[in-house]
Amino acid sequence: MSRIAMWMLVACISTAVFADEPVAEAEISAAQIAEKNVAARGGLEPWRKIQSMVWIGYIERAGAASLPYVLEQKRPNKTHFEIMAKNQVATRIYDGTHGWKLHPASNGTPTLQPYTDEELNFARDGQGIDGELVDYQAKGIALTLDGVDEVEGRKAYRLSVQLPSGASHHLWIDAQTFLDVKYDRPSRNALGHSSTVTVFYRNYQTIDGLQIPRLIESGVDTAKAMDKMVIDKISLNPPLEDRMFAKPNVPEGRNAVKVDITHPQAVRQAVHSASVTPTGFSRLNPRSVHGSAVAR
Repeated sequence: MSRIAMWMLVACISTAVFADEPVAEAEISAAQIAEKNVAARGGLEPWRKIQSMVWIGYIERAGAASLPYVLEQKRPNKTHFEIMAKNQVATRIYDGTHGWKLHPASNGTPTLQPYTDEELNFARDGQGIDGELVDYQAKGIALTLDGVDEVEGRKAYRLSVQLPSGASHHLWIDAQTFLDVKYDRPSRNALGHSSTVTVFYRNYQTIDGLQIPRLIESGVDTAKAMDKMVIDKISLNPPLEDRMFAKPNVPEGRNAVKVDITHPQAVRQAVHSASVTPTGFSRLNPRSVHGSAVAR
């Protein structure tokens, strides 16, 4: 399962961790678990054929209004994420090497900031569209089976995932379905405080032969409520131009002009070709996405 979705969710909202104790030893190897996971998710070759993917949906937070979003991904590891909050759109872009955050501002000119070192490290460790277990050896990832836990009443294999950067985390694979069910990693907030981010993958559905979760829940440490990333629409292999993943061109405030933006495509066009004041949003109305498969 792609870590990018979790990254975007955690990047925009606060997030709780549920620790599980090992309940048994496994009689299967990490390599066999990875092979079965790839097969359960649709197979190696079908995933290799996916060059781009778009998710459209909303994020739910306890006691808050839903936040519409559009997440676009392109191989090898490019992302363009837009989320609407308080009638304004914020954007996060990663081109595979550098990342930028575009925020609305009260003075009418959006502000552009580079990713922090931690954000860059995490984005660089992201394994793109197909996740960590597809072609994991070619990606330089080392897997170790740490044990068997019980995750929400079901047996799950706990894998230790060592990335080429040296970072590591855990991934839980359901022992019956062999689908990803849980993921966690260490994190550090802006104040330097360490925490553990935990993600649950739920409601898998078949999209053009691939198993993809339609609900991703995320939390940090002892938070009681989990935040939910709901995926309403999925498009496989839509045409995505590379300029969508380039550094935005943000003009000086005196040159800024107001743009009546009602969907993400207009946000991109305004930011990349002219001036933009991302105000006056009544709703996020994502454009239709086209590709080999679109699911609602």
